[in-house]
Amino acid sequence: MKTTILTLTMALFTVITFAQEKNKKLTFEVDGKCEMCKMRIEKAALNCKGVKYASWDIPSHQLSLIVDERKTDPMKIKTAIIAVGHDTKELKATNEAYDNVHPCCKYREDNSDDGAAH
Repeated sequence: MKTTILTLTMALFTVITFAQEKNKKLTFEVDGKCEMCKMRIEKAALNCKGVKYASWDIPSHQLSLIVDERKTDPMKIKTAIIAVGHDTKELKATNEAYDNVHPCCKYREDNSDDGAAH
């Protein structure tokens, strides 16, 4: 009886520990300039299955994420972001996708990072 209870307790502990490890924090750089870029980048990331949290910081260009590793990976998220016109270090948005962003969001032509809300 003691052995059965001990075995069940250990099994439950293992399952709980494994379940907690599915979420992972990720951070990577995404090019952009303003509040409109922030909304577009975060929406693209959150539309990826498995992304639970996304926040893009305008001054640092860092996208912070919490993801379920079983459902997505960083390259899937980066692919979704370049599809809406924003470059990452590894992937570059197509000219067509980049041309579709608002004129104030054209980060490739203009090096000013004013961070102004639009």
